[in-house]
Amino acid sequence: MDQKLFMMLPGLQPEELALLQALSKDMTDAEKQQFFMFYSGKRKEEHTMMILTAVGFFGFAGIQRFITGDIVLGILYLFTLGFCGIGTIIDLVNCKRLTFEFNQKKAMESAEMIRLFNRS
Repeated sequence: MDQKLFMMLPGLQPEELALLQALSKDMTDAEKQQFFMFYSGKRKEEHTMMILTAVGFFGFAGIQRFITGDIVLGILYLFTLGFCGIGTIIDLVNCKRLTFEFNQKKAMESAEMIRLFNRS
């Protein structure tokens, strides 16, 4: 059952897989299905984040920060043209880390939602 759920998530990295396994290890099969359904709708893929970051070079700097919830940094990037391009380059280099941190936060939120939902 778990393998089918993991296959629903394209571009799943080993760190993300380990996190998802740890978060879902004590869940029933029905809870795991709910968890993966919630999480798959919220997670971002690395190539999507890379494309959003690259858009910063052509007009809308900081969109990757708005998507990840870093609104203040997104506004700073927008008004400073990605810190004159340097911040955008750094985000391109660190795209994998940005994506993992975002997905980690969303996985934890999804797991907490399942726990709260199934308590009531």
